[in-house]
Amino acid sequence: MAERVEKEFPDERLKLLFVCAHPAIDEAVRTPLMLQTVLGVDAAQIAGAFLEKPATMGQRLVRAKAKIRDSGIGFRVPERGQLQERLGDVLNAIYGAFTIGWDMIAGGETQRHVLTGEAIFLARLVTGLLPDEAEPKGLAALMLYSEARSAARRDAEGRYVPLMSQDTALWDRAMISEAERYLGQAAALKAFGRYQTEAAIQSLQIQAVLTGRTPVRPLLQLYDVLVSQAPTMGAITARAAAYGLHENPQAGLAALDLLPASKAAIYQPWWAARAHLLKEAGDMEGARQAAAMAMHLSRDAAVRAYLAETFGLAGRPSPPTRT
Repeated sequence: MAERVEKEFPDERLKLLFVCAHPAIDEAVRTPLMLQTVLGVDAAQIAGAFLEKPATMGQRLVRAKAKIRDSGIGFRVPERGQLQERLGDVLNAIYGAFTIGWDMIAGGETQRHVLTGEAIFLARLVTGLLPDEAEPKGLAALMLYSEARSAARRDAEGRYVPLMSQDTALWDRAMISEAERYLGQAAALKAFGRYQTEAAIQSLQIQAVLTGRTPVRPLLQLYDVLVSQAPTMGAITARAAAYGLHENPQAGLAALDLLPASKAAIYQPWWAARAHLLKEAGDMEGARQAAAMAMHLSRDAAVRAYLAETFGLAGRPSPPTRT
């Protein structure tokens, strides 16, 4: 059986991801380990994605590899019946690679396209390997919706462009159509999960830009579902921003305040969301302070310039960037 399954793998990296999603490996380190050993992402980039210091992440990876070596874990291609139990970790690693690539600043476009392109390629392969699983299709849809808009994230002068202001003529409509097909196929399997929820949110947001009408209640309901499925910093922050924008800014600010202060302090999207909500609430001084912190935590010069212009910080000394 193992030999037959091994021959079914259409890509060596995909096979290695399933091999490395071994249940004997600490769950907390599986995704970072796969990102580094299989997908070639360095420890510093992984640390940024997990809101950890590079030295801390490096030590975790070294300890994990030592434990694997010393315990004699046998890395064999899993039986077909074991693929499903390892699928979640594999999808997390693929999405981790995509988000690291998506967040790369100008100047790293080649590596960005390599990471996001490989992630989408691998997700497509998983949908073929496990056609009856819904979440691989949801993940493929999610990444395709995002990548379809990549050309519109900066204007001709390299300035950051928020979603609602993007030139939709620059969007890749073929990718959007492919994402819609994947999302529809996933929905037909009636096994709703985190990646399908995120993809559905992306679909609604894209339609809102194209039509000028935001389906507020369905959008907020999807954010509620997402947070119940995966209460990550990103999901909770995005939900708070959505509630603040579409209901009232105080509701969004209250939701942001529920996040652990230690994590929020180093999470750039939290500060950016807080700045926008404080501005909507009429607290411009608080908004500027939050925006300054968001600038400090961003490595992207275009994002820093956008925040400076939006919150009246242009001309002030630039906060130092992270090292």
